[in-house]
Amino acid sequence: MQGPQPPQQRPETAYTPTERTVPTRAAQRASYDKDLVHAILDEGYVCHLGFVRDGAPVVLPTLYGRVGEVLYVHGSTGSRPLRAAGQSGEGLPVCLTVTHVDGLVLARSAFHHSINYRSVVVHGTAYDVTDPEEKRQALDALVDHVVPGRAADSRPADKKELAATAVLRLDLDEVSAKLRTGGVNDEPKDLSLPHWAGVLPVRTAYGTPEPDPDLAPGTEVPGYLTAL
Repeated sequence: MQGPQPPQQRPETAYTPTERTVPTRAAQRASYDKDLVHAILDEGYVCHLGFVRDGAPVVLPTLYGRVGEVLYVHGSTGSRPLRAAGQSGEGLPVCLTVTHVDGLVLARSAFHHSINYRSVVVHGTAYDVTDPEEKRQALDALVDHVVPGRAADSRPADKKELAATAVLRLDLDEVSAKLRTGGVNDEPKDLSLPHWAGVLPVRTAYGTPEPDPDLAPGTEVPGYLTAL
């Protein structure tokens, strides 16, 4: 039986669907559009990195940053996935995910409760970044991905810090986005039930910057923070 077919998109602006990136459920919510994938990735900075260790699945939360069609993932040189990626020379097969929750969909029936979300799943092989210049650029990208403009407003890592920091490189090749938008999908027979139904929006907001007590005299909150 033929599986669900992905949406048709222009190849120059889309990732090529694969068996691993075409969902078996709600395939109409999948997208391979590069601009959409990049927007979802650029809005977040925490990913979940999945891999197999000693025959068992492991998923770790960590920071990431995007540079073009490459994701850089931060880690410690002492972490097992980072060591595995560097020791074999063949890289580490991984699955990386990023998800944003945009709303809680509250239906009249428990079965039809849902979540409005945007997510990206990346399959591929991650490699340890060993070139010093690429590592420096990757770390700057990681810092700026979290807070744009911050890399230029902080001391760069020294040799000792670079030696203690590991960075994985994961090319954006086998990639898909999936999202749900809209309201409640209740059964017609339930529309007259006396239960509130609708969408509870979820938003991420930044608070007021809290200065370190040891700031040098006269140090003001930088513009890139107030812009957030």
